[in-house]
Order: sequence, then C-alpha cells, then structure tokens
Amino acid sequence: MIQSKDISPLAWMLMGVLGLIWGGSFLSIRIALDEIGFLTSVAHRTGWAMCLLWLYVWLRGIPIPRSREVWIGFLGMGLLNNAIPFSLMAWGQLTIESGLISIFNAGTAIFGVVLASLFFADETLSLRKLLGVIIGFCGVATAIGFRHLMSFDLRSLAQLAIIAGTISYAFAGIWARKRLSCLPPEVAAAGMLTGATIIMLPAAWIIEGPITLALAPITWLAICYFVVIATAMAYLLYYRILALAGSGNLMLVTLLVPPIAIVLGAVFLGESLHPRAYLGFGLLAVGLLILDGRAVDAFRRAK
Repeated sequence: MIQSKDISPLAWMLMGVLGLIWGGSFLSIRIALDEIGFLTSVAHRTGWAMCLLWLYVWLRGIPIPRSREVWIGFLGMGLLNNAIPFSLMAWGQLTIESGLISIFNAGTAIFGVVLASLFFADETLSLRKLLGVIIGFCGVATAIGFRHLMSFDLRSLAQLAIIAGTISYAFAGIWARKRLSCLPPEVAAAGMLTGATIIMLPAAWIIEGPITLALAPITWLAICYFVVIATAMAYLLYYRILALAGSGNLMLVTLLVPPIAIVLGAVFLGESLHPRAYLGFGLLAVGLLILDGRAVDAFRRAK
C-alpha cells in the first residue's frame, strides 16, 4: 500500500461523494433484485457501464490496446473484480442486510494487505500492518457472529459468500498490478468491464433465462443508479481521487460507505442490524486506521 500526500479539501469532498455513491449502491441493487435475478443484475451492471466507459474513452481520444496479453488481462480482471464479487454480493443480498454487506465489503483492504505481502517483495507485513490485519479480521469475525462461523445455514453461507467476494477483490488488486498497471485507468476500467460482460451475459442467460428489458420503472431506476452512477461514474471518480490523494488515502473511503448503506437500508428497507455488526465495524475501522498509519503516527507525536 502506497502512503500518499496530505488530503486536500477537494479530495476530501470527492471521497465523501464516492462514499455516498457506493453506500447507495447496496440499496439500488437490493431493489433491482425484487424483479431480476442476481446474475442478470450483474450483467446489466457490467454491460451498460462497459458501453458508457468505452464511449468516454472514445470521446477522449485515448488509444485502445490491441495486444492479446492486455485483453487476457482484461478478462482476468473482469472475473476477479466484477463477475465473482458482484455475483456473490448480489446473491448474499437476497438473504442478509445491505448494511451488513457494506461492513464486510470494507474488509477488502485487510485481505488486500495480506495477499499483497504474499505476492510482492515490497509489500511485507510490518508489525503495524500485522496488528491492523489481526484487529480487522477480529472485526469481520465479530460482524459475522461466532455462532454463524460454526454453522452452515443459508445466512451463514450468504455471509461467507460476501467474504469470498472481498477476497476476490483483493486478488484483483494483485492481478491489476501485474497485468494492467501500464494502462490509462479509463481504459483499464472499460476493458475490465468488457471482460466481466463476456462472462456474465452468457452466464445470466443460461442460468436465469433471456435478459428482458420489460421491467418496472423502479427496477430501471435502480439499474440506472448502479450502472451510471455507482459503476461508470464511480470508477472515473475513484481514479480522480487516486491522482489527488494516492492509494493509501483512498482506502479511507471504505470507512465512509457502511454508515451510509446502514442508514439507507434502515430507512428504505426497514433493516436493523445486530449490535455485534456495529462492534465488528468498529474493530474493522480501527484495523484500517492502523493500516493507514497516520493515526499511529499522530499518537506517537502526542506522547
């Protein structure tokens, strides 16, 4: 993880906007799932967002890569960063609360640090990072609930599916660094969504049937939100913040998403979370702040 420069007021504002956008994505996906299958929802998300981002690339006049190696990279990235995690999390939302999913999703950074230390020599686990990882894992386990860790009912399986999705996100970060780091971010995002769409369209068609456009207005409104705003626009905003604040600072967005998703789930879906979910998020937040490093440095300076 690259520790970066100070966060400017503009970067803080954009991080807040991105947190709001991603926090709202869980609500919009759950609304869409009332009418369409979870695989179909992912096919809509990746397919339409792919078209929007390639249009953006074309309007900007950014060259499109043609090498086979790059497109294999797009396919792998689409599988790891979109097809697998989007599908697992959408399936999980059929059983568990959207706010709880957002808490588990925040654990992506924890798994990312662990996996990066295994694959890259410059990402070794320092004592500080190890402490952050341990506390973060404790937060995830607490949010799941130790009873559910020992059982295999539908709710337990759904929670484990969400965790598997966050691990897939972490592997995607490794894949991107190895295969796509030399590409413009807009092209990488569009190519990734193309790879995901190549996987998801036939999968949704075969398993859930032909994809229809005859949907209720509320479903289309939800689809438009998670396609246009929470995927296409969010990726562009993500890379803008990355340029302004760096990857270390960008990790803080994961702390902004769960509170928003929890509030929206409570207001619009009538969801309520077990107190252990809030305790788990608190532990996870502490772990992420330790990984970030600045809280630890500030404490040392204050002593």
